[in-house]
Amino acid sequence: MLEKIREGSQGGAAKIILGAVILSFALSGIYSYLGSGAQVNAVTVNGEDITRYDLDKALQNEQGRLRQQMGEMFDTLSADANWMASVRQSVLERMIAERLIDQKAKDLGLRVSDEQIKQAIVVMPEFQQDGVFNNDRYQAVLRQVNMTPDQLATMIGRDMVRNQLLRTLLGSEIVTTEQALSLVSLQQQQRDFRYLTIAKADFEAGVAISDEQIQAFYDKNLDRFATAEQVSLEYVELTVEQLMKDVDASEEAIQAYYDGHQNLYQKPERRLAAHILIEGDDDAAKAKADDALARIRGGESFAEVAKTASDDFSADNGGELDWFEQGVMDPEFDQALFGQDKGQVSEVLKTDYGYQIVLTKDVETGAVAPLAEVRADIETAVKSEQAQERFYELQQLLADVSFQIPENLEDAALEVGGEVKSTELFNRFDAPAPFSDPKVLNAAFSDAVVLDNMNSDIIELESGHVLVVRAKDYKPAGTQPLVEVRDQIQAQLVAEEASAQAKVAAEAKLAELKSGSELDGMVAVDAMGRMGSAEVDGQLVQQVFAMAKPAGGSSYAAIQMSSGDYAVVALDKVSAGDADAQLAESLKLRMASMMGQGSYQALVAALRANADISYPVAE
Repeated sequence: MLEKIREGSQGGAAKIILGAVILSFALSGIYSYLGSGAQVNAVTVNGEDITRYDLDKALQNEQGRLRQQMGEMFDTLSADANWMASVRQSVLERMIAERLIDQKAKDLGLRVSDEQIKQAIVVMPEFQQDGVFNNDRYQAVLRQVNMTPDQLATMIGRDMVRNQLLRTLLGSEIVTTEQALSLVSLQQQQRDFRYLTIAKADFEAGVAISDEQIQAFYDKNLDRFATAEQVSLEYVELTVEQLMKDVDASEEAIQAYYDGHQNLYQKPERRLAAHILIEGDDDAAKAKADDALARIRGGESFAEVAKTASDDFSADNGGELDWFEQGVMDPEFDQALFGQDKGQVSEVLKTDYGYQIVLTKDVETGAVAPLAEVRADIETAVKSEQAQERFYELQQLLADVSFQIPENLEDAALEVGGEVKSTELFNRFDAPAPFSDPKVLNAAFSDAVVLDNMNSDIIELESGHVLVVRAKDYKPAGTQPLVEVRDQIQAQLVAEEASAQAKVAAEAKLAELKSGSELDGMVAVDAMGRMGSAEVDGQLVQQVFAMAKPAGGSSYAAIQMSSGDYAVVALDKVSAGDADAQLAESLKLRMASMMGQGSYQALVAALRANADISYPVAE
């Protein structure tokens, strides 16, 4: 098959066409490259740039949060380009607000010290093990999120400065006890009322709906009977995971990989540190530290001296801290710990914490893990590398053949040793995985696939996983015929007319009640709270609490319930709720938080009104 393609591309006309295509691609690439320099920023806020890279990174984090929160629904919604555009815009707006807050904090001179940042990191639960900071976990988490210590410190410092300003806002709102007690009393209010239900079902038997009414409703509400476009696909799929099953890793390849990648299996040197900390920077603190060192030099054990002299929490453990790699601790501490042999004790050090004495309690030298220990990982890595190489070869082959022979996928599947699979009909909102991926949906419903009946371009779902699809069957968006929805329309029109007749009957009963007549069958409800009950319609309870407090006697209303039935209501009594002091105190915090959030939004709005915010203009 490929030979025929190659033969066909050797003709003179084919070479001219191919040359023109290559030239157009080249020029497009050059123009794109030259024009990209002016498009690196997403927005500029008072002269500070928020780059598109920053925006994309924040958008990825937001997508991850939404995917975790919404599950499969996120994949459905993310296929809608308009919805994704709104998410992107909301992320950008949040980044602008944060940048404005950062600038305001800087103008106010808000700062945090390196020591404050360090302490914030030490107490973060993500870096703790058994309630204590663990350096190994710290390093592992940073590697997992692809972040350096400096990047983390910068991020933490920025958030701490920002929070200084936000705490000022959120903490400045005052809610009085009287306000909270008044609101609690209102929330705990209870009402006594009577009601008579006028059921729409009592009128349904006498309702007649004509064909003309059904047709008119159908014509007026065609959008309610719209059907989404559907497609079923044929596809050829390539994955590295599948290719790995056919790969064997020889002993020679495993040994060669181990020899060439020993840096991956190098364990860095670690040292177990213990210390004695004397807080303060005056002469008394220095003298106390000198005395502790003298006791150690005189033969007392470091642990015993630490227990009686150290001001640090580690004193109870003989001053022992943890294992540390070089470069993690403060320079003075780090130099002492790694500048002496195992068992040696440093001189008294002056640090930001006070005076310290450091013991190098143990040393774990760096070493390369033996092959037997990492063999399984290496075998997987070797298979993965070989499968990756084969994958990229087949991916290019799949792209070439599916493009050059666009009217079927059988030839492409044959060339890559795959098979043509197919799906059932689906629309954009019920597509099964992996076809629910936005990239697949966009291709599956593109004009080229569904109208021109062509193969799609190759679709990369993730690294090591690609698809090419074509339409097997396609049903365009349309409208359900009247015959399919006639009974549904008739039932709705009957219910609406019956409810309208129930309203007329309810208003007549309401007039009787207001005139002083007693209505048979009224149900009495005493001490009903705002939360309602299972026995009373929720819409009825909500509307009862919206009625005016009766000024002598009762107040009356005709209320439509959620079922479409009507209720004739007499509100007889309103009782103030208990103003619980404990509940009021907790409510004060929530009210203050809500008011603080309002102040924050007002601040952002004010900063934005006076800010110079500019968006790049595409040329």
